[in-house]
Amino acid sequence: MSDIFKQKLWGIITRNSSGTEAEWLLQKSTSSPLELMTAFVAAPRFLAKKIIHTSEEERFGLSSEIAGFSVEGWSLVRLGRVWLLTQLDSSDRNEYVKNIETLFDTAEMNELVALYSALPVLSYPDQWLFKATDAVRSNMGFVFDAIALHNPYPEKYFSELAWNQLVLKTIFNDKPIHFIEGLDNRSNEKLAITLSDFAHERWAAGRTVPAQVWRLVGKFMNNALLADMQHLFQSANENDRKAAALACKEANLASANYLLAKYTDLEKSVRSGEIIWASLEP
Repeated sequence: MSDIFKQKLWGIITRNSSGTEAEWLLQKSTSSPLELMTAFVAAPRFLAKKIIHTSEEERFGLSSEIAGFSVEGWSLVRLGRVWLLTQLDSSDRNEYVKNIETLFDTAEMNELVALYSALPVLSYPDQWLFKATDAVRSNMGFVFDAIALHNPYPEKYFSELAWNQLVLKTIFNDKPIHFIEGLDNRSNEKLAITLSDFAHERWAAGRTVPAQVWRLVGKFMNNALLADMQHLFQSANENDRKAAALACKEANLASANYLLAKYTDLEKSVRSGEIIWASLEP
């Protein structure tokens, strides 16, 4: 982890904390690994339980160091804990891994949230893959959100299978999929087919599917998915019709273009850029 990134994190901390809080963090950052780990656990006793706010410049600064990394909406305790982890000596891999593993093994929910939030900044990122994929199966909503939303780690390190499971659970839990970092970059044919099956199950049960789901199928359009688009075009929900138009526009399938051409107003709107996927975000 670069010193520049640590400095940028520290700048956000100092702007959102009191002098006493910042002094406590600085003092603990230079202590032994055991004391630092103890500080990680004890942070709520010394840091205010407040939500931090970042400027546009600060958000850009973090993302320029680690693409997709954001601390917006975090609590000061969560940010302080992540910053403390960046101060842990990583020169000895075995010792470093043992220390982080100890924190994982003994963590309560909020500590797990901080640990999963810290994955993009921890040393030896491949070491934490099992922990990360295990979080996708978590029934603790805040823990799942910490790995799935606004976290660049899964995009970089998850297998296709693990990635697809993350996306599907996000949809199943009615979470906003546009908060998944790398959503479009990691789209794949298997996921598109599975999403179609998922939609059919929902429709058969008289339930709806978020319009954003269909942003992941356009590049993989086939006849079966095209039938789904026809279903969406006939929907009473305006966002369903817009999603179908956008997916057909992105498809490399002549029949998708023919289908889109039947809906003149929608075709005009998607080709002009009046309708984009962002306009369907909840």
